[in-house]
Amino acid sequence: MKKITLLLFLAFITLQINAQEKEGTKESKYPQDVDKKYELKINAFNLIGLSALDLSFERLINTESSYGVAVFYRFTDINDNDIAFPKKFSLTPYYRWFFSESTFARGFFVEGFGMLNTYQDFYYMNNSERIENDTSFALGISVGGKFITKAGFTTEVYLGVGRNLIKNENEDNFFEFDIVGRFGISLGYRF
Repeated sequence: MKKITLLLFLAFITLQINAQEKEGTKESKYPQDVDKKYELKINAFNLIGLSALDLSFERLINTESSYGVAVFYRFTDINDNDIAFPKKFSLTPYYRWFFSESTFARGFFVEGFGMLNTYQDFYYMNNSERIENDTSFALGISVGGKFITKAGFTTEVYLGVGRNLIKNENEDNFFEFDIVGRFGISLGYRF
């Protein structure tokens, strides 16, 4: 009986040691996940394509979700060639749900966002053009993917659409920007 008890005790100890080794291996395999809950990112697509600064700060809640805020500011004036991207400034809080298994806030995600945005509206009256700045608030949804290196550098690609909830009631408004876009290729760092 003593031999069976000793054998069971040794088997139990061996299983405990193996379990601890696996946990230690997981932590060392993903060092970007150990005590790192914040990310700072810049949207390289908007910087290159639109001459706009688009910075994001994100806080990781758990393995499946995070929240953050993005600030967009366009340095150049908008003209007739830029009519598809009339946004001048935006402040965008967002919440993300991640769908990857056994990873810490990376992989495929769906995002809900609100966007306080300022855009330039074009008015055409009597063969003359007038540009005004309008402000609105939009709600929308995005999808994307986040990738992280072992050193903690992040890359994410996302695309989203939202609808402005506040409309300008000016009747001579030629363009009405009800739809807002949220898209980018961001580079960042998790710390």
